[in-house]
Amino acid sequence: MKKILLVDDDPKIRALLQATIGGRYKIIEAGDGRETIEKVKKEKPSLIILDVLMPNMDGFEVCRRLKNDPETIRIPVILLTAKKDPEDRRRGIEAGCDEYFTKPFSPRALLKRIEELLEE
Repeated sequence: MKKILLVDDDPKIRALLQATIGGRYKIIEAGDGRETIEKVKKEKPSLIILDVLMPNMDGFEVCRRLKNDPETIRIPVILLTAKKDPEDRRRGIEAGCDEYFTKPFSPRALLKRIEELLEE
C-alpha cells in the first residue's frame, strides 16, 4: 500500500485529509516543517501533501529541500494552502511542487490529482 504524508499544523485539516484519502493509502502525519523532513527520510512516502504556513519551517522551504535532495527529489509534493495569491503559487512552483491547491479545496479534485501523480 502506498504511503502519503499529510503535513499541516492544524489537526482538523489533517483529520479532513485523513477522511478524504485514508481508506486508499497508508497515512503518515506531521505537524511542522522539521518533523516533515525527519518523517520523509524515515518513512519514504510515495507522496506528500504539504501546508505552507507552519512553524519551524514553511512549506515552501520544506518543498525546496526535498526537491534538492537526490533521495527525495522524485516524491510528488502537493502544496495545500490558504495562500491564494498568484505570487504564492509562483513561489510554490519555483520550490518544485507538483501541484498547488488552495483551501478550501475539492476533496474529489485532490483525490484525482493524487491518483494521477502516483501513476506517473
